[in-house]
Amino acid sequence: MNIETLLLERSGNTCELCRSSDTLVAYEVPGGTGNIPESSILICEPCKSQIEKKAELSGEHWKCLTESMWSEVPGIQVVSWRMLNRLRNESWAADNLDILYLPDETLAWAKATGEHESDGTVDLHKDCNGNLLQTGDSVVLTKSLDVKGSTINAKMGTVVKNIRLVENNTEQIEGRIEGQIIVILTKYVRKQNQN
Repeated sequence: MNIETLLLERSGNTCELCRSSDTLVAYEVPGGTGNIPESSILICEPCKSQIEKKAELSGEHWKCLTESMWSEVPGIQVVSWRMLNRLRNESWAADNLDILYLPDETLAWAKATGEHESDGTVDLHKDCNGNLLQTGDSVVLTKSLDVKGSTINAKMGTVVKNIRLVENNTEQIEGRIEGQIIVILTKYVRKQNQN
């Protein structure tokens, strides 16, 4: 029996954190012990994107932890503890964190990534107006830019289609101008309205 089948059976075909049944994926909890069924959980896309800091953290969404933190599955306990720590500025999360008990081995696993030391802020790629940018979006340059190492001058108002986000740097995107792929600072672009 493969891991997804085991997780689907264990979870009753729902997210093991919020009980949603939309688009479920197996997620291996970082820092795990290698015991796959215990260190993997079945979660929905909204939970996954917030855990991986690819979406804004929604305190309202995570109130589900009030119930799921009591699971006997170590992976669920670890993710619950980490997310409650990221939300610790909200009173309900702080209260739950105070009453959550984890065995020493599970607590060491939960602390292994150091994720509990960060707050709930998430750095995302945003344009000059604060609009969220995603791979495939089209943007408009808000400033004329000289392309380093090239004779290309990208004029203000130039539309750059099908951008790619630069991993691990939310201030940069990649786009094609005059047939050349260049890196563009997000502070110099405005997301183009999609009709």
